[in-house]
Amino acid sequence: MAVTDRAVTDQVRTERVGIDELLERVREDLDRIGPREAAEAAADGALLVDIRYAALRERDGVIPGALIVERNELEWRLDPQGSHRAPEATSHDLRVVVICNEGYASSLAAVSLRQLGLHRATDLVGGFQAWKAEGLPVVAAGDGAEAGDAA
Repeated sequence: MAVTDRAVTDQVRTERVGIDELLERVREDLDRIGPREAAEAAADGALLVDIRYAALRERDGVIPGALIVERNELEWRLDPQGSHRAPEATSHDLRVVVICNEGYASSLAAVSLRQLGLHRATDLVGGFQAWKAEGLPVVAAGDGAEAGDAA
């Protein structure tokens, strides 16, 4: 039986853990997906959310159609009830795939979105680098291909 997000959060609050253990714990409740599955999810209406910082997007490019939201704004922009939400944040039922550079920060971010009620939030195993290595579409940052830019 998977540990709930709340149980993980409560347990982490009361004991000291290292980041590796924290990642292992939060990932127990995520149905993490690979690059091809993420591309298929996007084609089926999932929202890909790129939380990488600007220098990485400029260096490596972006996924066409992905919503750009830097990590420090993620919860405000994706909360469907929030006054600062992105137009794409339409429902707590929205499937969200969070993408960081290598698939670490995105796990923590996906759990945070689940705590806001976005129960279908997950992340991309290996992050943007895995997407790119799989040969999936990447375009230069700033060419207008992004769904939005909250940064």
